[in-house]
Amino acid sequence: MRFFSKTNIDFLGKRKIGYVFSCILILTGIISMVMHGGLHYNIDFTGGTLVQLQFEKDVRIEDIRKALASQGYGDAEIKHFGTANEIVIRTGVEQTAEELTNRFEPIIQQALPDNPFVEQRLEKVGPKIGKELIVDAVSAIFWAIILILFYVMWRFELKFALGSIIALLHDVFITLGIFSILDIEISAPIIAAILTIVGYSLNDTIVVFDRIRENLKVKQKDSSVFQSIINRSLNETLSRTIITSVTTLLVVTILFFFGGEVLRSFSFAMIVGIIIGTYSSIFIASPFVLEWQLKKATAK
Repeated sequence: MRFFSKTNIDFLGKRKIGYVFSCILILTGIISMVMHGGLHYNIDFTGGTLVQLQFEKDVRIEDIRKALASQGYGDAEIKHFGTANEIVIRTGVEQTAEELTNRFEPIIQQALPDNPFVEQRLEKVGPKIGKELIVDAVSAIFWAIILILFYVMWRFELKFALGSIIALLHDVFITLGIFSILDIEISAPIIAAILTIVGYSLNDTIVVFDRIRENLKVKQKDSSVFQSIINRSLNETLSRTIITSVTTLLVVTILFFFGGEVLRSFSFAMIVGIIIGTYSSIFIASPFVLEWQLKKATAK
């Protein structure tokens, strides 16, 4: 299964291209977040009521929005869910879910008398629970990164630990940025996907770092040969990296297309994370270790 056993690619020689590419992605994501007023959280975090309706025929969002606005629900968020005959209505109105749906349904029935519908889903999350979920999500990611930092410092060296953390933050920021650019809601399953991405990216990075350490035992840590050692290690682990990424990507891609609408955002986050995580282990984590070593050699 070693499809790339004899490669000799100068990955580190192209590291500046990777730096530019990553900066463009991160800056684009930040600009998108600023323009959207931050990340777009779903009802799991913001609180409110969500109603999913399935119509007999295709329905236009504009017709639903106009009908609800005429009754004082102009701030309701309305989106298609999967097919053109299904919609999701979300509002932060402080009413029970049953009260709200009992008011919504007559309004829509009156506006679209020739297009009957059935209620598919009804959810309500209080604002307090939503805030607690945000705090818990941020806390989970924070402690995961801190524990990873100490583990890699103990297992390797400080420069490897910092390289892995920078790669993880790089992956998280780019994934969130892409979600902001595409205006996809951040939900609890997506937070789970981000934590999975953190673990996946770290696993790939550790494999490369372990090979670098093995190769460093053969040669001295001379800065003149350090770059060639890292390049050699990246080429030696390239087959494993590609096979692991492709097989995992195949599974989550199937999940994206056939796993249903509920799992689509989760699987999409995983697709983005696997691609970015594989890229960062080669063009972010390993180059950082080299830059650290070169700076240390220059200081001497």
